[in-house]
Amino acid sequence: MAFFLRRPFAVSSALRQVPKVTNTARFIHNSPIKPTQATKPQGISSSIFAKSRQNFQNAFRRTYMQQSFNPAKDGNMTQKLVYGAAIIGGTVMATNFIFNRETREDGGMPAYERSFLNDTFMHTGLGLGIIGVAARALHMNGWSYRLMAMNPWLVMGVGLVGSIGSMYGTFYTSPDNYVMKYGCWTVFNLTQAALLSPLMFMNPAILARAGLYTVGMMGSIAFVGATAKQEKYLYLGGPLLAGVTIVALSGLAPLVLPATAVRTLMWSERLWLYGGLAVFGGFTLYDVQKILHHARLAERGLIKRDVVNECVSLELDFINIFIRMVQILGMGNNRR
Repeated sequence: MAFFLRRPFAVSSALRQVPKVTNTARFIHNSPIKPTQATKPQGISSSIFAKSRQNFQNAFRRTYMQQSFNPAKDGNMTQKLVYGAAIIGGTVMATNFIFNRETREDGGMPAYERSFLNDTFMHTGLGLGIIGVAARALHMNGWSYRLMAMNPWLVMGVGLVGSIGSMYGTFYTSPDNYVMKYGCWTVFNLTQAALLSPLMFMNPAILARAGLYTVGMMGSIAFVGATAKQEKYLYLGGPLLAGVTIVALSGLAPLVLPATAVRTLMWSERLWLYGGLAVFGGFTLYDVQKILHHARLAERGLIKRDVVNECVSLELDFINIFIRMVQILGMGNNRR
């Protein structure tokens, strides 16, 4: 149930805004095709693909004005990188100063905790890499358009079933059974890739910046969680679960509220965006401290050492923060 509440609803809510197309063949058939050179099947598919990309981008925008790309206004790439590095560095310092005034009292992180944490981060990076590569491959093969042409409720239902099933298969498989364990974990990552592939319609620069900001945010929070006092933030589990419930309900608001409730929809969107950033940032802090707690339990022989299970939570935190970063940057770029 906790996983259901922590799933990102941005893609499904974006699909809600796309015109429904129940049959792709019928959609193409409804457009009269003249026997000319310009209407070859390749031209038709590329036109449909371009229209799908525009529809998905419009789901992240709140204006009817379409901005054309102007290289002169794009700015210097070096200057943007410097700004990004300054933002990340400032975030690390501010987060460490505010939340990390009480540090560990046991002389630093023991070797077994450091090894457990490093292996978890390595598996998290590997899982996110699988999601990114698979999402790109599915997008290039036309899966993104087919996913957008489906019923949003069907996509959400099938996606949740596949995600929850593969996740619990990963959790309840013993780490001694390597083949089954990594097989379920791979299926979980591929399921996330299939659901997130429509994000490839967005500007690659926005995706890159969102990824950079997400890594900076999670890295700074993870540093605080790793160097803070033992079990200092484990109490956040209950409040964060309540917070993510509110965020999830606000994400479902566009699916149930009428379009005339403009003010309510505006506040629900802000709660989903900025409240979600705060909640999943807190989940990152909680998950890192939980990983260190499990490392101590595994060292005592109370539980088995299982870094695959630990990395799933961090992957979900990254996905949820990344989606919100993409939407915020997309809206800001459109206002400019």
